Amino acid sequence: MATLIVTGGSRGIGAAVARLGAQRGYAVAVNYASNAAAAEATVRAIHDAGGVAEAFQGDVAAEADVCALFEAAERLGPLAALVNSAGIVGPYGRLDEADVDGLRRTVEINVMGSILCCREAVKRLSTRHGGTGGAIVNLGSMAAELGSPGEFVTYAASKGAIDSLTIGLAREVAKEGVRVNAVRPGLIDTDIQMIPGVGSRLDKFATSPPIGRPGTAEETAEAILWLLSDAASYVTGAVLNVSGGR
Repeated sequence: MATLIVTGGSRGIGAAVARLGAQRGYAVAVNYASNAAAAEATVRAIHDAGGVAEAFQGDVAAEADVCALFEAAERLGPLAALVNSAGIVGPYGRLDEADVDGLRRTVEINVMGSILCCREAVKRLSTRHGGTGGAIVNLGSMAAELGSPGEFVTYAASKGAIDSLTIGLAREVAKEGVRVNAVRPGLIDTDIQMIPGVGSRLDKFATSPPIGRPGTAEETAEAILWLLSDAASYVTGAVLNVSGGR
């Protein structure tokens, strides 16, 4: 059985991707940073539906953890796909009021984490390294276009880096059997919208997308699984907005 690694697979979009990936026939490696209970709940839901999954703890910003994740996941089966869903929004508010530790952590997880995971995936998927090909989907954000002023400028900048990573890596490995694409979610109804001390961003922005509502994690997962599938065999280097027109 081919393996799909989903970083940040314990909640939100990552958990939805893990569940749908299992339905589509993947053995799913559910990565999580600290919330073991949430990761195990995702794995249990997959098992209850007849799928194959296992939870793997690891900080994507730490090279040793990333390497260990990819090595351990191989016991589920050969790697076929990676979804880089792990990410944080970082400090909320104006950039000139943000602390440096929060800024650094945002970049380490969102940018370095995705880069490290892409590196390890290419080492296993690329025909240059003896692999048989595969697909990578990175999670960007519409914040990269909108900028998120007054809220998450650093997060937006980190997701702009994901766009560039996706386009460059896609062109680098296109002839090696590896497709690399990104999905840019807009306003999605997950717990990432809850800001401590502020409340849910959905209260303010729920009707702001032209489609008139927030999206769901499951709708985003459908787009991601399409990009992983053979139906998208001629799609690489694409950045797909899943934003309700926002």
